[in-house]
Amino acid sequence: MNKYLNKYRRRTALAGVGALTAGLLLTAPQPASAANLIRNPGFETAGAGDMPYCWEKSGWGDNDFTFTTTADAHTGTKAMKVELTRRVDGDRKALITESAECAPLVTPGRQYDLGLWYKTTTPDAAITLFRHDATAGWQYWTDLKTLDLAGAWTEATVRTPEVPAGTDRISWGVSVYGTGSATTDDYRMDQVPDPVLPPKCTGTAEQCANGKWDVLPTKNPVRSMHSVVLNNGKVLLIAGSGNDESMFKAGTFTSAVYNPANGSYKVIPTPKDMFCAGHVQLQDGRVLVMSGNKGYPTADGRVGYQGYKDSYIFDPKTETYTKTNDMNDGHWYPSATILGNGDVISFGGLREDSTGSVTAELFSEAEQRWQPLWKVNQTWSYWGLYPSMILMQDGRLFYSGSHVFGNNIPGTGSAIYDYGANTVTQVPGLQKKDERDQSASVLLPPAQDQKVLTLGGGNIDSNPEANRLTDIIDLKQQNPSYVAGPPIPQGTVDLGNGPVPQTGDQGKMYVSAVLLPDGKVLETGGALHNRANPVHETSVFDPESETFDPVAVDPEARGYHSSAFLLPDGRVMTTGDNPGNGSWNHDVSVYSPPYLFKGPRPAITSVIDTEWNYGDTQRITVDRPIAKAELIRPAAVTHSSDPNQRFVDLPLSVDGGNVDLNVTSNPDLAPPGWYMLFAVDANGVPSVAKWVHLKGPQALRATDASAHVHDFADVPEGKVAGPGEKRTSQKVSPTISGCDRHYGSVNVCVPTDFPAEVKKTTASRCEWLEANDYGRLKVNGKDDPLGLDRDRDGIACGRKDLTRR
Repeated sequence: MNKYLNKYRRRTALAGVGALTAGLLLTAPQPASAANLIRNPGFETAGAGDMPYCWEKSGWGDNDFTFTTTADAHTGTKAMKVELTRRVDGDRKALITESAECAPLVTPGRQYDLGLWYKTTTPDAAITLFRHDATAGWQYWTDLKTLDLAGAWTEATVRTPEVPAGTDRISWGVSVYGTGSATTDDYRMDQVPDPVLPPKCTGTAEQCANGKWDVLPTKNPVRSMHSVVLNNGKVLLIAGSGNDESMFKAGTFTSAVYNPANGSYKVIPTPKDMFCAGHVQLQDGRVLVMSGNKGYPTADGRVGYQGYKDSYIFDPKTETYTKTNDMNDGHWYPSATILGNGDVISFGGLREDSTGSVTAELFSEAEQRWQPLWKVNQTWSYWGLYPSMILMQDGRLFYSGSHVFGNNIPGTGSAIYDYGANTVTQVPGLQKKDERDQSASVLLPPAQDQKVLTLGGGNIDSNPEANRLTDIIDLKQQNPSYVAGPPIPQGTVDLGNGPVPQTGDQGKMYVSAVLLPDGKVLETGGALHNRANPVHETSVFDPESETFDPVAVDPEARGYHSSAFLLPDGRVMTTGDNPGNGSWNHDVSVYSPPYLFKGPRPAITSVIDTEWNYGDTQRITVDRPIAKAELIRPAAVTHSSDPNQRFVDLPLSVDGGNVDLNVTSNPDLAPPGWYMLFAVDANGVPSVAKWVHLKGPQALRATDASAHVHDFADVPEGKVAGPGEKRTSQKVSPTISGCDRHYGSVNVCVPTDFPAEVKKTTASRCEWLEANDYGRLKVNGKDDPLGLDRDRDGIACGRKDLTRR
């Protein structure tokens, strides 16, 4: 939906606060000095053409503009005025010349304070950065700060994020992307002083290096496979029937609310079987839950799972569910992605008749209801089950290739979906695209970098050993393509006789990936095969170095139907495990990362306003110096999938204990809703989060200028497909879950295809089932496709089955 973006005027939290000045008047004007890294900061020296020395014209899009060196200066005799008189899209900006002579040298890992004086007649102006990569050359980096309207000379200051690895120079200036002008003068750039000394370890050496896991004393009372962190800090755990057909037949559907503050659980009445539903937080903090399980497969395997059309909203305040209008189709295992205008889009899953849904669904934030089919753009594509659809910075959706059950979609297995144009463009590079079943994909920190990591996976139909593959894609590239990342570290695997080290290419599916407030990613949990052979391995991925660091390992098995998610105190909670024998792990683990053992944590002592708008400057106070701050969207995770998880950097302006945070003006970068606000010191130690509400719909009713988005990845070269012919559904095998329903109860999963090392004999298969604790298995009906009931007594793997020739 890249064309519906609207830019709007901002309300700053500083307005009306008498003790504080508006905008960023944090320091007195500073004279030029040797410390300033900017050449010709006041435009006083003329250049060879019509621009001052070391400054150049830049910009893109369809607009009318002028660049003027004006005598209306802050100091000296010259300033630079950039004006747009007509705009359809794009921007214009005066930038530091991108050359070795003019662009300031920078050091990777360091931060820089930028400052300038300005006057504006438009609310649509921002400080924009470009960086020079030693390999890739000059490229757009990020927008740091939106400038408030100012009729008189006003100072703006902002701190850059840490300079990415491989960057040697930067260029920056003010972008004008709405009709009106920005006049600027007296630019300044200073390197931030050296960070504090390394911290002293407050735990054991092992804890400081690798963190610590604790198994909580109170068990999870429900068989939850869905975990949603609520805006009051509690966690909604949804089970429905919990993949237990006896509970389904009894109409026993459950959820629970967990309170991390006291470790308590409250079981919540649940109106429908939300087993394998979709879910996402709406902009007001309520949780939209879509579809779920209408019926289990038949005992003979002729009919598979069925998805219903019902949808509900969970209210964290009342802890109750309320029904919405129905969706247009059933969607068991649907995707759920919130968009920049607060709407929710959903794809895939199984219909009421067990076929695959080709219907795209749109929940309107304004109307608070699912839209009728004729109002929703349709390509009639089948995206599979829980397809990972990640919102891009320009409003399009990136299908990462992560999905659940069996093979990937046809083509390359990854694509960019443009709702407005109603097109699907294939994206190349994903390794072994048909073995990414229950892999994990995550938008790497910070979201401004637009990089996605996909890791692990398998295929429950063919049941190979799960892989160690990782793939990374930069969605800012003109033609984005996955490139291979480092392999997932190996741990131990339980093949039925206790844990042994992984060997060869053994990796894991059912992977969980969690964004951490220090800007890294925790990956944990998994299994080697379809609901069997748990893998114990946990590591931290660093997006800067693109490396994994193995850390302490969750002592509990976390395979199918497990979840991992970030708590507001900076710890990570893991729940669940549902192996093929139908059992459930009710133990809950909590991981304390190494940053919690690195000395005192910074504290956010005040947040002046918790209601934020796009483009705001918001002030907080902290009790000790911090290096960065960010918004992290709370988890709504199931089956290794949380496409809405994101970490949005908040560039800083620092004045002692007062820190002004510059909020992005792009709602596609940070969709409206409640976020956890973390402040992080130079050693990566985070504060406990504060909750802030980034508002969307009312702010999106705005002016004539669309949000400032650079023209990256505008026309990828992959195969483009428009809407196909209208059709009702996609035929899907009733064995899509990889389970042969001819054996045992419906919540028991005897694999349709045993692991490759298991011989295709009754004895070998029965030995594997025994090693994985399947117990007594009744044969459903007369068919015995796996040859487990050779004496035909109705019981698989009996004594006579193993001795009969």
